[in-house]
Amino acid sequence: MGCAYGSDMPEHITAERTGDVVRITMNRPERRNALSTAHLAELLSAFRAVAATDARGVVLAGEGPVFSAGHDFADVAARDLEGVREMLTLCTELMRTIQSVPQVVVARVHGLATAAGCQLVASCDLAVAAEEAGFALPGGKGGWFCHTPAVPVARSVGRKRLMEMALTGDVVDARTAERWGLVNRVVPLAELDEAVDELLARATRGSRASKALGKQTLYAQLDRPEADAYSIAVEVMAAASQTAAAEEGMSSFLEKRPPTWTD
Repeated sequence: MGCAYGSDMPEHITAERTGDVVRITMNRPERRNALSTAHLAELLSAFRAVAATDARGVVLAGEGPVFSAGHDFADVAARDLEGVREMLTLCTELMRTIQSVPQVVVARVHGLATAAGCQLVASCDLAVAAEEAGFALPGGKGGWFCHTPAVPVARSVGRKRLMEMALTGDVVDARTAERWGLVNRVVPLAELDEAVDELLARATRGSRASKALGKQTLYAQLDRPEADAYSIAVEVMAAASQTAAAEEGMSSFLEKRPPTWTD
């Protein structure tokens, strides 16, 4: 059973819920799921809508031959400086929202993910790719460098690998992306949905509220100096010890019984 999220009649995406999981699918196959401003706005609206629900997980997917080809150049070329800045700000808000929603977000990557499409993959909490998938920051061999897509990619693959992707613009195959840390695992295309569902099921076990706070805190401390990261983590973990979820988790462990989550 499915239901729509975000705008009443989205043009560029579909969003349906089955059980505890919402599947958001980019649906512009004729444009290789290029991210126009309207497309970005629909994705942002969908993620914001899901954030307000009791869903536990989100799968981000794409229809057609590629996952996403990045920004829609037809949209970009029609804009002046302020217009492009507004579009990139909207894109940044989408990426940050994906990381701030309480749900676990898994990218289901079946084909190419380039530029802002690669940025989407790097911004998701987890990613599973088909063997046919590829990843690229192609601006390095063109005229518009992938400045903003490089931000989350750098935080996934590290400096030297980022430099190779950004400067060459070459496609990185799925197995290399897995080895570099851009995706969690690579499977045959026929097994992609099963692998996504299996990983998401494991990643959404336990208390929903505890998981949401945990995700938020992980992003807050990542890339900070170790002392600052510990300062954040100590305060949050101490406060979290007093929550109903923590009390139930510890009680069930001590009493050797399955936990009963109320959130």
